[in-house]
Amino acid sequence: MSISADKTLDAKGLACPMPIVKTKKVMKELEPGQVIEVQATDKGSTADLKAWAESTGNQYLGTMTEGEVLKHYLRKASDEELTDGKPHPHTASLEEVLKKLDGNEAITILDVRESAEYAFGHIPKAKSIPLGELEERLGELDPEKEVYVICRSGSRSNLAAKKLAEKGFRKPINVLTGMKDWTGPTESSVEK
Repeated sequence: MSISADKTLDAKGLACPMPIVKTKKVMKELEPGQVIEVQATDKGSTADLKAWAESTGNQYLGTMTEGEVLKHYLRKASDEELTDGKPHPHTASLEEVLKKLDGNEAITILDVRESAEYAFGHIPKAKSIPLGELEERLGELDPEKEVYVICRSGSRSNLAAKKLAEKGFRKPINVLTGMKDWTGPTESSVEK
């Protein structure tokens, strides 16, 4: 699977701190949820961009290598994600979800991260519907079944679980603390 980015930044041939400086400038132009592809040749850019994204609240999704070029993918976080608000009342821990999967229970896992995030690593058989597409794609889910909603950290999944509850879903469950702490099996759709 190829990763689609909303914006591509050419930072090839630049050394630290220039890839970060240019990324920061372009990131301001992006809308929340959009993904930037930063093309760099500086080997240290992976660690630099990852640290920068984490320190700013944005998300480092992953890096692909094409010859000498490193393609870094970052996602701009929304203000809503950074200021979570009231938590959804129904939650499950990562351990509870893993136990259900290990017990071969037929559960619905809804991954509300962006397509690029999902591509770099997701729970096997998880359904991908990015948060921004959820309302228009509700028909792909069964409102009578429990839906375990997961994102990177629990913030977007909290918003999605609340939205599902508002739309009449019987029991949406926010999975805490999200894929960033998931230790169970994952699949990738990215060709390396």
